[in-house]
Amino acid sequence: MLRSLNPLLFGLGISPLHHCKLRTLSNLPKIVSFSVLRPSSLSPRLLALYSRSRGPFMAFRMSSGGLDSSSSDADGVTLAPPAVPKPRIRFCQSCGGTTKQVIPDGEEKLRAVCSVCGKIHYENPKMVVGCLVEHDNKVLLCKRNIEPSYGLWTLPAGFLEIGESAMEGAMRETLEEACADVDVISPFAQLDIPLIGQSYVIFRAKLKTPHFSPGPESLECVLFAPEDIPFGSIAFSSITVTLKMYIEDMKSGSARFHYCTINKRPGASPSDPNGFEVDNHMHL
Repeated sequence: MLRSLNPLLFGLGISPLHHCKLRTLSNLPKIVSFSVLRPSSLSPRLLALYSRSRGPFMAFRMSSGGLDSSSSDADGVTLAPPAVPKPRIRFCQSCGGTTKQVIPDGEEKLRAVCSVCGKIHYENPKMVVGCLVEHDNKVLLCKRNIEPSYGLWTLPAGFLEIGESAMEGAMRETLEEACADVDVISPFAQLDIPLIGQSYVIFRAKLKTPHFSPGPESLECVLFAPEDIPFGSIAFSSITVTLKMYIEDMKSGSARFHYCTINKRPGASPSDPNGFEVDNHMHL
């Protein structure tokens, strides 16, 4: 994302398209089993979702090597719960004093608390928004020109900015990274990654005109048929999961809205194909 550049450009009435040169247009995991979630098996939070949906969610569990219907790995060993992140704020944003990690009175989690003024600093997840752009039964991917995951493929996506909706942010990111002006069709997926404090919201979209090209943060932009998507060179686990869910939807003949949790293995790189498990996958 061009965090510092874009406000200036739009303030001057200059479009990011001035940075673009326009041009015209692995094997997937096998679903082992599906299950219907019943109220008796749901946590209180998921039970509320179940009640609002007026019916069961179809759900399955996916590992980075495939899909599974249980909570154990191939050797029958129960997977460890994801690690709980520790506060990363080192200095007080009010007085500049150093912070210490303590559990404040009445709370249950470690917080960064100023050792000088006592202010409690809360860290909240960041929202990442993007578009799954469809054209002629193909999907638009961008090869990253920045770290992390330089040279790997991703959907156009980035951090949501203050003052914009999730849909507006997704459209902006697509314009910045692929110089593509799009219409959003529908929300497609929300993917939560607790370990790194990120929540992805991905929208299905279509090109307004058959033109796209690499923005400053992309080396290439290419439309891929589903069978040609380079799953061995995808930048992030969230994008791998999104694309696989999309392909399953195309095979079934109906697009659905998906929710899941991606549990990253501590120490795994963003693009590690074996560095994550997917839980709580639901679709409507």
